[in-house]
Amino acid sequence: MFDVYSSARLVDVDGVSISVADHGPAGGPSVLMIHGFPDSARLWRNQVPLLTEAGYRVLVPDLRGFGRSDRPVNVEDYKIRYMADDILAILDEAEIDKAHIVGHDWGAAVAWYLALSSSDRLKSLTALSVGHPAAFAAAGFRQREKSWYMLLFQFEGVAEKWLSDNDWSGLRGWTGQDQEVDHWIEDLGRPGALTAALNVYRANVSPSSFVSLPSKLPPAKVPTMGAWSTGDIALLEEQMKGTDAHMAAEWRYERIEGASHWIPIDAPDELSRLLLDWLGVIELTSPNS
Repeated sequence: MFDVYSSARLVDVDGVSISVADHGPAGGPSVLMIHGFPDSARLWRNQVPLLTEAGYRVLVPDLRGFGRSDRPVNVEDYKIRYMADDILAILDEAEIDKAHIVGHDWGAAVAWYLALSSSDRLKSLTALSVGHPAAFAAAGFRQREKSWYMLLFQFEGVAEKWLSDNDWSGLRGWTGQDQEVDHWIEDLGRPGALTAALNVYRANVSPSSFVSLPSKLPPAKVPTMGAWSTGDIALLEEQMKGTDAHMAAEWRYERIEGASHWIPIDAPDELSRLLLDWLGVIELTSPNS
């Protein structure tokens, strides 16, 4: 099995150490891949080798609070803007002006934040599972039903107990992801790790957001491919397909049949094929951007 961490180093971001693996030719087009909850850089182990073989330089960080990165104590330290700043710091440290950004779950949320706030640093965006935040907000009551766990995760101690009790039966049953769960448990079972990972929800999803009107957000000006899978436990197809209305750049939608929420694990070959095709198209149309 490919070891994502075989070329990992730590990047300091205002006193927080962020683990980032760096694979492939230094002079190749850059791709940065961002995982979500409850994952780590390992999520991308099936995609990194194929991308590097195609000539891409691939950077794979652990988000703060996850994997081998530091776990700040304060909930506020997990605001999405700080996670986005971590990504920009990684690009700066690697001397990369612009990169293709690929994100899944919370990683997609961070990627969307970067596309809306720092579009000059992105060649393209690939958003897996999570659509434009305005489209997510507009998906309505059915999407809020799907997001029930976000409310549960607000309760410190209660959420940790529900997920980890009885040999992590809550995590196992909720995710249904047999391939990854033992790796998650190994990571999340470390002192303070589960609370750190849950702090991403506590810092960015307030209960009031479930009943308030969606904020007005600008359209994305970065070429974007969105992919959603039919077995997703957390997200509706509408919030991904609805992203089209919030784009001011090229938009491509891909529907992946039969995969769970964890597309990189359940549909590795299909995702790799889509990525190589999409990134190739962007490189051909804007090779110097």
